[in-house]
Amino acid sequence: MTVSGVAPHDAVLLAGGRASRMGGTDKTALVVDGQPLSDHAVAAAAGARTTVLVGLRAGRTAPPGVVQVREEPPLGGPVAAIAAGLAAVPDPAPWTLVLACDLVRPEPAAAMLLDTVGATADDADGFVAVDEDGRRQPLLALYRSDALRAAARALGDPTGAAVRRLTAALRLVEVPLPAALCADVDEPDDAARATGSAGLLD
Repeated sequence: MTVSGVAPHDAVLLAGGRASRMGGTDKTALVVDGQPLSDHAVAAAAGARTTVLVGLRAGRTAPPGVVQVREEPPLGGPVAAIAAGLAAVPDPAPWTLVLACDLVRPEPAAAMLLDTVGATADDADGFVAVDEDGRRQPLLALYRSDALRAAARALGDPTGAAVRRLTAALRLVEVPLPAALCADVDEPDDAARATGSAGLLD
């Protein structure tokens, strides 16, 4: 543990995807409370040793101090993005925070996950958010770095793989979170609720 009580961690932030249900709109560029969603994800990772932003679209750049990479092949899916993010951290911290960049309120959600691991001596492989309907949110989770990296190696080619395959063998503690903290943007109605308007960056 660090002096502040927060578990030492890196962060892998996933900004890729086709956004087919949004007509191809870059969801991570939606502005909520004055910032694009990708910047909210970066803010949620403020305590990380290394923050990697994976799959940001052409023409956009990561904030200073954030490592920017792309999954291979491009649009290869979230597991390919996680693998690319892990590969960009040569000296990993004990924990890895994994966040989708279409989460609407990632800052308090990540803080709750980090508080949970900081308050327990559990030997689990990770802590995964669970919404009010009981659904796990594997892209809102804190994983033990060595366990996540071992799972990625065991999986082999990550292209197109489901995240549930990556995490199937991991011992994960479920962390119930309010619906508002698990909310993401999948469809235009989600975007309208999150932004109160079109909310797109030019």
